[in-house]
Amino acid sequence: MNPFKIFAATLFSGSKPEEKVDLQTIYDISINSISQKPINLKDFEGKHILFVNVASKCGFTPQYTELQKLHEAYKNKLVVIGLPCNQFGGQEPGKAKDIETFCEINYGVKFLITEKIDVKGKNQHSLYRWLTNKAINGVKTSTVKWNFQKYLVDDKGKLVDYFFSNTNPMSSKITKHLK
Repeated sequence: MNPFKIFAATLFSGSKPEEKVDLQTIYDISINSISQKPINLKDFEGKHILFVNVASKCGFTPQYTELQKLHEAYKNKLVVIGLPCNQFGGQEPGKAKDIETFCEINYGVKFLITEKIDVKGKNQHSLYRWLTNKAINGVKTSTVKWNFQKYLVDDKGKLVDYFFSNTNPMSSKITKHLK
């Protein structure tokens, strides 16, 4: 194995280089809704999950409309989860109630919105550690580059792929996995 990969796996997993990293499942991760109620990801087993780090004051914010369309079009096969994050240009400065109201009034959002989290750095939420680290998810490593980056997990809890901010939520790059 490449020494850098061993170092990276160690850095992100907290294990020693000689230790094998146990792959955690997406269903083992805890996160709260925007109203601080626990979301049990295990409840979504059997459906794909699209995780999107969202922000209210971003050039990509109009994607809420397409995320809502995706949510409605594939509601029997997909759960869309928006994760507010203020790490990119301070574009999600609001408190929970502000974010919730903004999403509902401006975009009619009915899909799940979580508590505000960090998607990178030393306070990275465990969900994003899983999504971005091959040593944990078993598929690939990535870096969250900006707001509205999307991560698709299949109906068995395996990471499918990630899509940069400029990928429209209704793009065939995403929907082909839902057919």
